[in-house]
Amino acid sequence: MRDRVRVADGRHLMVEQLGDPRGRPVFLLHGTPGSRLGPAPRGMVLYQRRTQLITYDRPGYGGSDRHEGRRVRDVVEDVRAIADSLGLERFAVVGRSGGAPHALACAALMPERVTRTATLVGLAPRDAAGLDWFEGMAASNVLAYSTATADPDGLAASFITRSAQIRQDPGRLLEDLRRELTDSDRVVVNDVGIRSMLLRNYREGLRTSAYGWIDDAIAFCSPWGFEPAGITGRVMIWHGEKDVFTPVGHSRWLAGQIPGATAVLEPAAAHFDALSVLPGILTWLLDDRDQPDLPVTAAAPGG
Repeated sequence: MRDRVRVADGRHLMVEQLGDPRGRPVFLLHGTPGSRLGPAPRGMVLYQRRTQLITYDRPGYGGSDRHEGRRVRDVVEDVRAIADSLGLERFAVVGRSGGAPHALACAALMPERVTRTATLVGLAPRDAAGLDWFEGMAASNVLAYSTATADPDGLAASFITRSAQIRQDPGRLLEDLRRELTDSDRVVVNDVGIRSMLLRNYREGLRTSAYGWIDDAIAFCSPWGFEPAGITGRVMIWHGEKDVFTPVGHSRWLAGQIPGATAVLEPAAAHFDALSVLPGILTWLLDDRDQPDLPVTAAAPGG
C-alpha cells in the first residue's frame, strides 16, 4: 500500500506499507542514496513474523518533498507524522547505512513511542570524540564527506552531475563502487535479484533530484541535534568488520556511548551483508520478552 503523508510544515512524504497490514509495526529507514523501494525482507518473511513494515522516501528522495537544511534529528517529526496518519502509537525502528543515524534519532527523541531500535552498518557523529572518523573508509566516501564539510556547494554540484548520470543508467552507481567493494560485498551485489532491487532503489531515489543525497551527506557531517549517550531504550548495533563504506569503528564508538546497547560485529561481513540480516533483526525488534539479546548473524543473500 502506497500513500502520500502531509507533515506539519506542508511537505509531503511518499510512504509504502509492506507485509501484514495487521502486523506489528516496524519503520525501515533506507540507506544513502536510496528510497522506500530499497532492501527489505520478502513478503513471506514479513507475514511469517506478523510484521507491518513501513518505509518512506526521506525528504528530497523519490516522491518526497525536499526539506532544505534538515538535520538528522528532523526525521523524528516525519516518522511521527507517518505513524499518526497510520494510527500507530508504538513501533520499532531499524535503519541501514544512511538510515542508521536517523533510527538513533527516533530512539533518542521519541522514547515514548519507539519500542526497540536497530542500526545496520551505520555512521557515528562527525564530531565523535576519540574516533578517527575516516579510518578505514573508502576513498569515494572520504572525498564526499570531506567536501560536505568544507564545500557544501561543491558537493551539491558534484552530486547533481552524478545523479543525472545515474538516472540515465542506475547501474553506474554500482559500477562506480565496484572497485572499492570487498569480496564479500561483490558476492552480494552480483546476486541477480539483489542487483535488480538495488538498481530500482537508486533509480527511484534519484528520480526527481539529487537533493535527498546532498542533504543526507551534509546532515551526517553537521551536528545531529541529539546525543547517542542519551538513548535509554533497547538498541542493537550490527556491523560487518570488513565494511569500507562505513567502517566498523563507527559502530564500536556508538556501542560504547549508548547505555546497554548490544553490538553484533561480524568478522567476515562487509557493508552489503547487512541486507541478509534484516529478517533476524526483525525477530529481535519484535521480541518484547525480557531476556538476554541473542546474536544476529549474516545469512545467505536474498533472505
